[in-house]
Amino acid sequence: MIDISKRKLIAIVGPTATGKSNVAIELAKRIDGEIISADSMQIYKGMDIGTAKVTPGEMNGIPHHLIDIISPAEPFSVAEYQKLARRLIDEISERGKIPILVGGTGLYVRSVIDKLELPSGEISSKVRRQLEQRAKLEGSEVLYKELIEKDPKAAEIVHPNNVRRIIRALEIIELTGKPFSYYHSEWKSRESIYDLAIFGLTMDRKLLYERIDRRVDKMIEAGLIDEVKELQSKGYEKFLTSQQAIGYKELIRYLKGESSLEEAIDIIKSRTRQYAKRQLTWFRADPRIKWIDVTRKTPAEVADEIINELKKRKFIM
Repeated sequence: MIDISKRKLIAIVGPTATGKSNVAIELAKRIDGEIISADSMQIYKGMDIGTAKVTPGEMNGIPHHLIDIISPAEPFSVAEYQKLARRLIDEISERGKIPILVGGTGLYVRSVIDKLELPSGEISSKVRRQLEQRAKLEGSEVLYKELIEKDPKAAEIVHPNNVRRIIRALEIIELTGKPFSYYHSEWKSRESIYDLAIFGLTMDRKLLYERIDRRVDKMIEAGLIDEVKELQSKGYEKFLTSQQAIGYKELIRYLKGESSLEEAIDIIKSRTRQYAKRQLTWFRADPRIKWIDVTRKTPAEVADEIINELKKRKFIM
C-alpha cells in the first residue's frame, strides 16, 4: 500500500459559476483522473437544478463521486464527508488514477486535504436539542458562561452573540469529552496529508456576477420551480429552509405567496453573489492555492494551464 503522504491529490476550488466542473472534466480526461465532489448541497438526491449538478451526459464518461448519496434531511456531517472522501482517494489511487477534488465548499475541501481531526457525533443529537431548548428558556448568555467555564479558550473563538456556535461548542464538549478549542486549534495550520496540488479559479468580478445572474435565469427555465415543488411534496421543506439552500428557500417563499417570482429570483441572484464573495474570502486565505484567471478562457485552455503547472512541479510527467 502507498504511503498516504505520497498519494497525489489535485483540488480545484473557487467561487460558484467559475466553471470548476467543466475544467475538472477536461483535466480528468487528459490525466486519467476521477472526480470527487466537494459541494455540500450536491450530496443530496433530488436537488439537481438548483445545485448545478453535472448531468450524466456532461460527465463525458469521467467517474464522479459523492454526488446524490443521501436524501435531503438525512443526517450528514463534515466528519462523515471527510471519511468518505478520503476512502475514495485511497481507492482511486490504488486503481492507478489521479483523484481530483472539485468544489466550492471550503469546509469540505479543508476537511479532506489537511491534517484535521473532526468531532464526530449525531448531527441532531439529544444534547443539541436540549441545549437549543435551554437557549430559548434561559438565554444564550447562560450557555456562553457555561462554555467559558468548560473551555476558557473558547472565549477567543466564539462570539457571545453566536448562539448556534455556542450550542455546537457545548455539544462537542459533551459528546467527545474534548474542549471545542482542541478541534479549532488545528485549523490554524495548513498541513496537507497528501502530495497536494491545489488550483483556484477566478475571473473578473463583473463577469462573474453576470454569469451568476444568467445561471439563475437558466435554472428557472430548466424547471427549478417544479424541482422545489417535488421536494416540498416529499416533506423536505423544513430542511430546505433551515439549511439556507440558495434557490430553494426563496422559491418556497414564492410558492407560499410570500413574494413574487421576480422578487424571489432577484434575491436568489443577490444571495448567490454574496456566497461567491464569501467563497473567495475563504479560499484567498490559503497561500497554497495557485490562482488561474479563467476570464474568457475555455475549459480546455484552463486545463492546459493546470497541466503545465503540474509538469513544472513534476507532479505529472
